[in-house]
Amino acid sequence: MKELKTGNFYGNTDQTHHLDGLVLTDTEYTIPRTEWHFHENAYFTFIIAGKVLECNKRESFNCEEGTLLFHHWQEAHYNVKPPGYTRGFHLEIHKEWMEEIFPSQSSPEGSMSIEDPSIKLLFYQIYREAKIQDDLLKPATEALLLKTLSLLTSRTGTRDRNPLWVPKVREIIYDSYHEPFSLRDIAQELNLHPVHLSRDFSKYFNCTLGEYIRKIKVEKSLSMFSRHDMTLTEIAHQCGFSDQSHYNRCFKQLMGLPPATFRKIIRRC
Repeated sequence: MKELKTGNFYGNTDQTHHLDGLVLTDTEYTIPRTEWHFHENAYFTFIIAGKVLECNKRESFNCEEGTLLFHHWQEAHYNVKPPGYTRGFHLEIHKEWMEEIFPSQSSPEGSMSIEDPSIKLLFYQIYREAKIQDDLLKPATEALLLKTLSLLTSRTGTRDRNPLWVPKVREIIYDSYHEPFSLRDIAQELNLHPVHLSRDFSKYFNCTLGEYIRKIKVEKSLSMFSRHDMTLTEIAHQCGFSDQSHYNRCFKQLMGLPPATFRKIIRRC
């Protein structure tokens, strides 16, 4: 089975940044179906545009814009790309860098699809830093990645100890984030008292219900930025924002830039 060395992915790589143990690549996927292969390093794949199917020996991931995957090193898989333009951003982590960060605890293992909007928003910020390419790329990327790994390990470590309503409320919000609903609506569907849900939500999601919903809306809007057939007004409406000004405020609060500016960054090839 083929091993892909550091910085190598199937397709045409537009940019590569080597940051002392971390490697960032921006690659257009051009091969309809790859052979079975594995990578030398653990890495994240972040789909910026298009779609791709990724399959390993246990499961398959139907990836589209905004999909974020993590793979441990030597995790065998293959990819199937449908017709059309597909682009992925990758962050590889050398084994020595990972072992230095996790000297006494296990790092994330296997392959996983990451749905947490807080982690996805961090990755959009890493992508932004890679496109800006200034003198702060290395420290900014390291700081954002450390925060990402901290959230990822804390989430996966407590998943089995969460109450049953936690994954259910996450599913409800993801299915309905673009529609108006209330705390009482969610509590009723979960058969919980609204006070109990309000009190315990931040314990398991590290933010309030309102903050969590706004993060999902902004993250979903970011996944649409590569689409040339949608205006920002249409994106804001489809993601459930009441108007463009409300969307602009929420977006800038979370991402530090107006959506129009961030969209230009996403569209850079």
